[in-house]
Amino acid sequence: MSEILFGQSYYLRFDPKLWEAMRPYPPLGTLYAASYLRSKGYDVALFDAMLATSEVEWSQALNREKPRLAVIYEDNFNYLSKMCLSRMRQAAFTMIEMAKTRNCIVIVCGSDAADHAADYLERGADFVLMGEGEYTLGELVASLTGQHDLQSCTQPATIPGLAFCTPQVIDDACGGQSQSEASTLIRTPRRPDIRELDALPFPAWDLVDIPRYQEIWQRRHGYYSMNMVTTRGCPFHCNWCAKPIWGQRYNVRSPENVVAEMQWLKQSYQPDHIWFADDIMGLKPGWLQRFASLVEAQGACIPFKCLSRVDLLQRPGDIAALQRAGCEIVWVGAESGSQKILDSMDKGTRVEQIYLAAQRLQAAGIQVGFFLQFGYPGETQADIEKTLQMVRDCQPDDIGMSVSYALPGTKFYKAVKEQLGAKQNWVDSNDLEMLYRGPYASVFYRKLHTVLHKEFRARKTWQSLRSWGDSGRKEKLTLRQVGAMTYYLATLPLARWQLRRLAAEHTQQAPHQRLDPLPPIMAPEAAAQPSAQPE
Repeated sequence: MSEILFGQSYYLRFDPKLWEAMRPYPPLGTLYAASYLRSKGYDVALFDAMLATSEVEWSQALNREKPRLAVIYEDNFNYLSKMCLSRMRQAAFTMIEMAKTRNCIVIVCGSDAADHAADYLERGADFVLMGEGEYTLGELVASLTGQHDLQSCTQPATIPGLAFCTPQVIDDACGGQSQSEASTLIRTPRRPDIRELDALPFPAWDLVDIPRYQEIWQRRHGYYSMNMVTTRGCPFHCNWCAKPIWGQRYNVRSPENVVAEMQWLKQSYQPDHIWFADDIMGLKPGWLQRFASLVEAQGACIPFKCLSRVDLLQRPGDIAALQRAGCEIVWVGAESGSQKILDSMDKGTRVEQIYLAAQRLQAAGIQVGFFLQFGYPGETQADIEKTLQMVRDCQPDDIGMSVSYALPGTKFYKAVKEQLGAKQNWVDSNDLEMLYRGPYASVFYRKLHTVLHKEFRARKTWQSLRSWGDSGRKEKLTLRQVGAMTYYLATLPLARWQLRRLAAEHTQQAPHQRLDPLPPIMAPEAAAQPSAQPE
C-alpha cells in the first residue's frame, strides 16, 4: 500500500504503429515527479501504462495500493504525450473515473490536460497542474495531506500553477447562502520554471520493471535502450509547435550532472543505448564540448541518439563533440525542402543548412534522421517535390513523416481554428488525418507517406547492396531486407500512379489551385545521384 499512486495514460498497446515497432520507454516525466515527492518523504508507487494491456491494470493497481492520491502525470518529455492523441485522452478519463470510484483525490499533469483543463476537471479530476509540475505537486500534496511546513501554501488557491473547480455560492432570497451544482474554474498564477535542474533527484528508476523492458529490447532489437533528458523546453518559435508546459523558456542541466546520471545508469542497469529526449540537446554554446570531455574522462560513454537543429549543427566543434561523446544518430526537424514553407513555419533555418548538417554528420560517422512535415498551408506540388528530392540528395539514415497538426496555443492553431471540425486530435500516431482544410485531403497524404517510405527504404537497401564490396563498409543485410526492397520497387510505380490520380482528383475539385504534376519514379541508382543545389 502506498499513499500516492503515480500513473500515465500513454498505452503503447493503443497505438498500433508503435506497438508494432516496439521501442518502449518508461514515462520519464512521471519518474521525475515520483522521485521528487519521495525526496519529500512520501510513500509512492508507480503504474506504468506503457506496457499495460488496458486501463484494467490501473484498476488493479488502485486495488493493490489503495492510495489516497492518484496522480496521472504524463511524460512531458515524450512527443507522443505532446501530440494529445484522443485514444490516450479517453484512457486518462477512464483512469480518473476509476480512481474517483475509490474516493481518491485525483491530480493530473500533462500537455493535453493543460490545454483542456476544464474537460479533465469535468470528468472528475480534482486538480490539474499547469506547466512544469514537480514543485506545484509538492506544495499541493503538502496542503492535501496536512503537512504545513509550507505555511504560505496551505490552501490550493494560494499555490501557483493550478487549475481546479470550486462550487458556486449563491445568495438566496432570505439573505443566506447555498452551494449550487455549477462550479467555477479557478486558475492560479503561472509558476516560474525550475532553473536549477541539477537540484532535482534522478528519476525513480527503481519503480520500473526494468527486466521486462530489457527482455523486450533485447528480443526485438538486440540491445537495451533507456531514456534521459539534459534540458527542459525550447526557445525557438516554430509556429506549429505546441509548448503548453514550458512555453518559450529553456533550462539546462550541467554536463557534470548529466554525466553523473549516465555513470549511475551504467552501473545500475547496464543500458546499451540512451535516447536523449530533449527538444534540443546542446543548445547552450560550449555545453557539448564540456559534456564530451567529461564522458571521455570519466569513462561514462553510452551510445546515444538525440535531437538538434540544422542551424546549431553549423557551430564549430559541436559535431566533433557529439562524435566524441558517443552519438550514433542525430534527428533534426528538416520539415521541408522548400524555403518558402520553412519561412512560413517561422522555422528559422535554411534548406542549405539541412544539406550541410547531413553531410557533416555523416562525414563524422554520425547518422542523421529527418523529421518531415507535409500539408502546411500554401504547400504546392512543387514544394512537395523539393522535399522528396532533398531526401534523395541528403540520403538520411532514417526519416519520419507527419502532416501539419494544429494544437492549442500555437500561431498555426489560431490561423486554422475556424477550419477545425469535431475531430481536433489524431486517434493514434499513425492517423495522419488533415484536421483543417489543407492543400490536399487526408487520403493524399497517407498515400504520400507510402510513396515516401517505399522509395526511401528501397534506396537504402540498394545503396547497402552497392557498397557491399567497398572497403570499410560491410553492412549486414538479411534476405528479408532484400525481399522488402524487391517488393517496394515492384509496388512503387502503382503507388506513384495512385498519388498522381489523387492529385488530379483534387485539381478537378479545386480548379483554382494550380498543381504541378508529380515527376516519374526514379530508380534507386539514379536517385542516389546529387541533384541541383538547394534553393
